[in-house]
Amino acid sequence: MKVIIIGATSAIAHETAKCFAKHSAELFLVGRDDAKVTVVANDLKVRGAKRVATFVLDLSELDRHQQMFDSAVATLHSIDMLLIAYGTLGNQRLCEQSVAETLQQFTNNCTSVISLLTISANYFEQQRHGCIAVISSAAGDRGRQSNYIYGTSKAAVSTFLQGLRNRLYKAGVSVVTIKPGFVDTPMTVHLKKGPLFASARSVGEGVYHAMKQGSDIVYLPWFWRPIMIVVRSLPESIFKRLSL
Repeated sequence: MKVIIIGATSAIAHETAKCFAKHSAELFLVGRDDAKVTVVANDLKVRGAKRVATFVLDLSELDRHQQMFDSAVATLHSIDMLLIAYGTLGNQRLCEQSVAETLQQFTNNCTSVISLLTISANYFEQQRHGCIAVISSAAGDRGRQSNYIYGTSKAAVSTFLQGLRNRLYKAGVSVVTIKPGFVDTPMTVHLKKGPLFASARSVGEGVYHAMKQGSDIVYLPWFWRPIMIVVRSLPESIFKRLSL
């Protein structure tokens, strides 16, 4: 199994990569911090990965995405799976006051992801097999005042993936949308933890199994699916009055 993991130093991505390493996968890790990517790579080698290569990239540099993907193909010779697992939660209040900050969050969480998906989709469509998986978010299922900038970017990614799934189905390529709820990671360290928070390990293992099964849309943990069904079903006349 040959896998590209973009955003490899994120807690969820690292846990997913551990599962692949356990089964002797060849991994191509992409991250913006050279030191952190190296630490993750060394850990995965110890855990059984057959091969681990790294590529340092700030993913907001859209003009380097093709170079990165070409490097991955040249290094691994072929690609079986791709996981996109990065993002920034951002500061909702700051975004409300700043167009520049809002657009930066969209670049981080949406535009850059769509760029990577466009490049990788063309590769997998021609190859006619493989799996593309992206960590989106349950937050994208409905806009809430507390994080609608983040949620909107994730909603756009989820819709893009839906179209991509429809397009690539006949080519034998699975497109997996991962929608975690609250996860205890460095990105959420500032949030008060509650019973709905899941560990990065459990979510990472869920991502691995979803990719292996070629699932369509997966909520992690599972209970977020019924929760979001209820949230989506609330009439707008009621929903707008809630402090969510």
